[in-house]
Amino acid sequence: MSALPTAQLFDPRDPVFQVHEGGKLGVHATSALRDAADLSLLYTPGVAQVSRAIAADPTLAGVYTSRRNTVAVVSDGTAVLGLGDVGPLAALPVMEGKAVLFKHFADVDAVPVCMETGTVDEIVEAVARIAPTYGGINLEDISAPRCFEIEQRLQERLDIPVFHDDQHGTAIVALAALLGAVRVVEKELPDLTVVVSGAGAAGVAVSRILLAAGVGDVIVVDSRGVLGPDRDDLVPHKRRLRDLTNRRGVTGAIGDALSAADVLIGVSGGTVAERDLMRMAPRAIIFALANPDPEVHPVVASRFAEVVATGRSDFPNQINNVLAFPGIFRGALDSGARRITEEMKLAAAYAIAGLVDEPTADRIVPSVFDERVAPAVAAAVAARVTPTPR
Repeated sequence: MSALPTAQLFDPRDPVFQVHEGGKLGVHATSALRDAADLSLLYTPGVAQVSRAIAADPTLAGVYTSRRNTVAVVSDGTAVLGLGDVGPLAALPVMEGKAVLFKHFADVDAVPVCMETGTVDEIVEAVARIAPTYGGINLEDISAPRCFEIEQRLQERLDIPVFHDDQHGTAIVALAALLGAVRVVEKELPDLTVVVSGAGAAGVAVSRILLAAGVGDVIVVDSRGVLGPDRDDLVPHKRRLRDLTNRRGVTGAIGDALSAADVLIGVSGGTVAERDLMRMAPRAIIFALANPDPEVHPVVASRFAEVVATGRSDFPNQINNVLAFPGIFRGALDSGARRITEEMKLAAAYAIAGLVDEPTADRIVPSVFDERVAPAVAAAVAARVTPTPR
């Protein structure tokens, strides 16, 4: 577990700590308990009738329990924000915050589930055993490459949506932003060369969704250089990514990848030098999404790109997962989806982009507080679901 810098001292007078005091979540009842008659309906003996009915027909749990609107936000604390492996207790405030966003933006009840770090087998087994309580599983802040296997195995094992937001939420909103940006710079997706800096969870998902959307060429760069034909040092998920990308066989460092590239998408936290940015094509696009310190400061990026976006709220064009995940789960829960499919992810991205009628260099995605976003994403997701009985 990594230690935080000693300069980050605890100060209970700080408004940040004050707003977190006591946690950010509570439990409220949806039915009134006023007297003995209510008690007999809500609990014993009345509740036994509901239990018998569900035992006979498990699909009724989606009607007569909170499962129909409840998502588990699961983390082992191994990749929390930009803090790294801080453990499950330190992850809890973040997961509580995620639950607040679920409720505020899509009226989804989300419950933090922070567990001790274990093997992939242990985490998959633990989540699978608690899954009957929930209508969906949102995986959060789990380190790569284990996050890929955990998500895949849970998707195969469970009959409810399992969604790793660090991968797919980032990818969906990045694509939505790119759809707006290309309208500003008057380019087409099939003609683009996009460089993705970072080959972790977000880098893999961003690259895959860009290819699915029809981007002409995607070149991925990790800390050792381009994922090209000369790389024989790759772990399995990077090898698979290399085989899907870099159709021109570019090799070398990030500067080689950026030569004549139209777009840079940073999801790594590493710094990209100005000398490399100078090599990009005219009317370039830069998404520097590392938080809180972008790969390229927006002021610097604006010297080399016509459209600039970050993950921060204090600059234009914030690419924030909250544009995606609340509506995605809202649509999945309401439609009875058992999976979040690739078609749903693409539909969500296009729905987000479609809310900006006339994109500009400073507005390529809607505000996170735009009340149209979650309903639009939910509708787009639900429209791709073939209803099946639970």
